[in-house]
Amino acid sequence: MTDEPLTEDTMVAALLREREGLVQRGLTDRVAQVDEQLALRGYKAPRGRAPKAAQDKTPTAEPSRSEAPAGRHQRETEKS
Repeated sequence: MTDEPLTEDTMVAALLREREGLVQRGLTDRVAQVDEQLALRGYKAPRGRAPKAAQDKTPTAEPSRSEAPAGRHQRETEKS
């Protein structure tokens, strides 16, 4: 991500930030909704940026919490 803003419109900038977070989380249906709002506001993605959502269709796996984090121990009441 670059520090150069892609737009002067604050709503479009907010939608772009939201879209990036949704892409990272793998929420493609929500990405499509944000893309629709961007289109309604006349935003057109620069070349090379739009297909990212299509490439990131696999959801990211959440880490399993079946074990205690490193350096921590389960409570006596939680031990099996």
